[in-house]
Amino acid sequence: MPLKESWVTSANDPLTNFPLNNLPYGVFSTCDLGKRCGVAIGDMIFDCRAAEEKGFIKVAKSPTFQTQSWNNFMSLGPVVWEKFRTDITKLLSKNFTNKTILESIMVSQEQSELHLPFSVTEFTDFWSCKQHAVNAGTILRGPENALPPNWQHMPIGYNGRASSISVSGSKINRPWGQLREASKLNPYYAPSKKFDFELELGAIIGVSSVGPLTVKEADDLIFGYVLLNDWSARDIQAWEGQPLGPFQAKATSTTISPWIVTKEALKPFRCPPPEREVELLNYLKDDGIGLYDIELIVSLTPKDGVANILTKTNYSEMYFSSAQQISHHTSAGCPMRVGDLLGSGTVSGPLKHQRGSMLELSWGGREPFSLSNGEKRSFLEDFDTVTFQGFSTLNGQKVGFGECSGTLLPALVDLYKRKTTEH
Repeated sequence: MPLKESWVTSANDPLTNFPLNNLPYGVFSTCDLGKRCGVAIGDMIFDCRAAEEKGFIKVAKSPTFQTQSWNNFMSLGPVVWEKFRTDITKLLSKNFTNKTILESIMVSQEQSELHLPFSVTEFTDFWSCKQHAVNAGTILRGPENALPPNWQHMPIGYNGRASSISVSGSKINRPWGQLREASKLNPYYAPSKKFDFELELGAIIGVSSVGPLTVKEADDLIFGYVLLNDWSARDIQAWEGQPLGPFQAKATSTTISPWIVTKEALKPFRCPPPEREVELLNYLKDDGIGLYDIELIVSLTPKDGVANILTKTNYSEMYFSSAQQISHHTSAGCPMRVGDLLGSGTVSGPLKHQRGSMLELSWGGREPFSLSNGEKRSFLEDFDTVTFQGFSTLNGQKVGFGECSGTLLPALVDLYKRKTTEH
């Protein structure tokens, strides 16, 4: 299917992330408008609240867009999602004859501030890319013990913190935590020295459910996807991780891109998973096309420097799909709720330039690499900005996610010392 043309001129640029084929959903504000839902089209935003108020769109149970997130709309279900997307596509199509009546509700992205596109109910992060699991396991335990015995049988994950989800452009402080070096007997409290990014895709639950779900039923719950950076303090993680896994190492922040790319927009880019060496149990078997061909790029920009591309990989490297993760998540009866966010796990390919974290790129810090300005990196330094990009292309179509970026600031003053000084 070729690129659909829009009367919004910028949407027809082959380089845009947001052509008429895409129409991702976000939340924006301007100096004149408070937070409201919008649809990205080229370099503009279609103001859903204004469109509803003026009668250009009508959604079941209207008014739907008087809120500051997409949760209300998501809860209406796939039938409403499909109709809304069809209606918006017609309004923004090149063949729409009364475009002048819509121009008043179009807002420039350049003049807008973007916010979290939905209210995150709960957050679960997975570990579902085999190459990343093998790389990390080899670094930490050696190649003979890289994968635990259960890894190829089920998606492994942990419950994270919805409260620390931030939107692209956020600044985060280097975290403090308990650290323990091999040469020292006791742990000590200090800022993390091995702070890292993790390149992931996040799936968003749009419909609540109860009870175990098949992979097909799980896929039907997914509203859309965002880029996701699962910031990680590797040294905190190494000390705290046994026996219950990540806790404070992952609690600092998780950054997501501001535009939700719908499952429908990604449909042309579905693809099969890598070949499996172990047959899955029946409840995890799917139709063989549960992944997506999405190019993923990571760049690092040091303070007063230029962007350095560190990683180029593809979401098709995943071993378990989001639908399989959800199916496993619900297998013991865990309900899914509107606004739940599920991280895919770090996406890495077999080549060095396809590694989705600095843990892998520097091989645990043992192989530092150089930036274009001559600086060395094993893990992130203060004032480094990490930016993810993601997009799919096929036969003239491009569906992009935009950017997911975040900047690491220095650690705050030691809380304990600050409290004792105040008293």
